[in-house]
Amino acid sequence: MKVPLIKTKLPGPRAQAIIEKDRQYTAPAYGRVYPLVMKQGRGMVVEDVDENLFLDFMAGIAVANTGHSHPRVVQAIEEQARKFLHICGSDFYYEPMMELAEKLSQLAPGTGTKKIFFTNSGTETVEAAFKLARFATRRQHVIAFDGAFHGRTMGALSLTASRSSHRAQFSPLVPGVHHAPYAFCHRCPYHLNYGSCEIGCVSYLEKVLFRYQVTPQEVAAIFVEPIQGEGGYIVPPAEYLGMLQDLCRRYGILLVADEIQSGFGRTGKMFACEHWGIEPDILCAGKGIASGMPLGAMIARSEISTWTPGTHGSTFGGNPVACAAALASIAVIEAGLLHNATEVGAYLMDKLNELKNKHAVIGDVRGLGLMIGVEFVRADGSGTPDGSLRDKVMRNCFEKGLLLLGCGESTLRLCPPLIVTREESTTAVEIFDAAISELA
Repeated sequence: MKVPLIKTKLPGPRAQAIIEKDRQYTAPAYGRVYPLVMKQGRGMVVEDVDENLFLDFMAGIAVANTGHSHPRVVQAIEEQARKFLHICGSDFYYEPMMELAEKLSQLAPGTGTKKIFFTNSGTETVEAAFKLARFATRRQHVIAFDGAFHGRTMGALSLTASRSSHRAQFSPLVPGVHHAPYAFCHRCPYHLNYGSCEIGCVSYLEKVLFRYQVTPQEVAAIFVEPIQGEGGYIVPPAEYLGMLQDLCRRYGILLVADEIQSGFGRTGKMFACEHWGIEPDILCAGKGIASGMPLGAMIARSEISTWTPGTHGSTFGGNPVACAAALASIAVIEAGLLHNATEVGAYLMDKLNELKNKHAVIGDVRGLGLMIGVEFVRADGSGTPDGSLRDKVMRNCFEKGLLLLGCGESTLRLCPPLIVTREESTTAVEIFDAAISELA
């Protein structure tokens, strides 16, 4: 069957009825992007309740890494569900949780055994990392970066700085959190040029932050996304993370890598920090870990996982069905999807760069593997970000049957399931091209 296949004006009549009822009963905090009402998904294809078929290039915000309802993942879920659905992992033992902890310890960068704490989401994983960093170091302060997204519960929100609207009306947040500009060479916050800047985004921490705001001996951890997600799919310069790791080692600060969006094959390696040889003290995982089942994992070096029974816990974290889904998902990813993310990702980048040369409103194409961002700018040559055009292109793509999501000030992210083919990528780029042409 041809995909995309749009049969109705969007949203269709069934979708519209559901949307109206949703508005009546669900909390207005949900930020709906466009009127997609999903009925089912298979692989790269999403079907809505009006039988319209969409090509999925957002994977539920980089969650459905193995594609929608992968047969091997579904089988694992069914088999575990027939055995038992729940027994609290904070209080008792079960094999899927132990097997997954062992697997994650083996997969995470760095030598030696790691200790895993399971959660229900990426946000909860960040909360756990925040607590452990303070507990293990007996220090109070932490550092995060402008543009970062680490979640929206109070501790994670204190680290998040991707939009002021996320934080509005929730102060006071957790004290002791400091922010610094991230390494964004395309729009350098320090107005420097890569190659002659000596990676000033790292030296800033010592020259400014440690001098005027907090001494390094008081800093428990630095939280960093190896590739910023919500901030705009920003890939730092090659030296950045290594220099940040060296700084942390020099002052006894824990390096916490937030791989919630970039992990589990998204960039062509199991974790993005592997591209730069980084060995974080704590690694935060979520999203793609279980192909859509609610699960997160905080992976910490054994030497710092010093907290005692009862200092942290979770009723549902590490649910046996979610753990079974994660084990199956990892097996599928290891069976060839890392290579596919690298190969098809490079092909997709080439095609998108061709569009950049064609359309003046595309200011930048950046990413690794199948974590790619396309930034929109005004057509006047000023390079000014154009979030309004980005949103119109995203909506136009939706109406043509291509699912995308925005990030940053004016960027569209292309983060399809890791099973995507070259042919599907070509189709997506053709739709993308047509949507831009109509609007720009």
